[in-house]
Amino acid sequence: MPLLQVTDLRVTLPTARGPAAALREVGFTLDRGQTLGLIGESGCGKSMTALALMGLLPEGAQVQGSIRFDGTELTTLPEADWCRLRGNRIGMVFQEPMTALNPLHTVGRQIAEPLRLHRGLDAAAARAEALRLLERVQLPQARARLDAWPHQLSGGQRQRVVIAIALACKPDLLIADEPTTALDVTIQREVLDLIGALVRESRMALLLVSHNLGVMADRVERVAVMYGGMVVESGPTARVFGERAHPYTQGLFAARPRLGLARGTRLATITGRVPELADLPAGCPFAPRCARAGDDCRAALPAAGTAGAADHEVRCLRPGAAAPAAAEVPA
Repeated sequence: MPLLQVTDLRVTLPTARGPAAALREVGFTLDRGQTLGLIGESGCGKSMTALALMGLLPEGAQVQGSIRFDGTELTTLPEADWCRLRGNRIGMVFQEPMTALNPLHTVGRQIAEPLRLHRGLDAAAARAEALRLLERVQLPQARARLDAWPHQLSGGQRQRVVIAIALACKPDLLIADEPTTALDVTIQREVLDLIGALVRESRMALLLVSHNLGVMADRVERVAVMYGGMVVESGPTARVFGERAHPYTQGLFAARPRLGLARGTRLATITGRVPELADLPAGCPFAPRCARAGDDCRAALPAAGTAGAADHEVRCLRPGAAAPAAAEVPA
């Protein structure tokens, strides 16, 4: 039995224009030690999926389908049980560390809080463990930083603190939602290397959310491409990125910057824009932007099918592999 099994997950949000389908028929599995990436444009449902796995959906959200974590169904879990699970067996590195950290508490106190809550450590033991965690995530001058406030740290340092909090109780599942947003390239690599090393060391399952194709190619074993609140293509990262069976996956690759382009070369774009949740079509969500779409694509959601291999799924009535050269793997 996998550690995490998501089946036909649907999330509906209340809006001023009526109910909006934020997630539709999302499904994937993740076992201990495995890494999975969620990729797609902003608004495609990546962060909403992560919030559903943490039990942190917006007020009024309606959830259907199943999220099973180590045999326990999470969609019907009482909030008291969520509090015992969240931050303990499931940890999350949030997208923006400055908003994830409480400006009214020191760094050391915020790392110690889950240790006291879930592990029952006293104040002295929790502080000692907080120091060890800061040293583990390679925060410079870790002892001095224990009593620092979040605003006194740089963006990269705050992100390391957020990682330390997420790892404090040695979770079975780590969710990293755009963990390198707004960091410079050097710090991005350091943070991703750190997360990868800690995941391998503790054999945690990792769900990495990103819009960066290069990060996914280098950091995760399997990838799920999301659009319009659903997974449109999924499978081993090398196969999905190599074959690109769904038109949306092909569009993402075509739009990425590449070294060697002549000055002034315009990047390819995907026509149209991501639809609002309240405006999602009845059929394939990518149909309004797809050159291959027909009336059948607009009539109903396409069922998941295989794309040349049993572990490579695609939701498209007219899939077609891009068959790129090996040199086109994103950097």
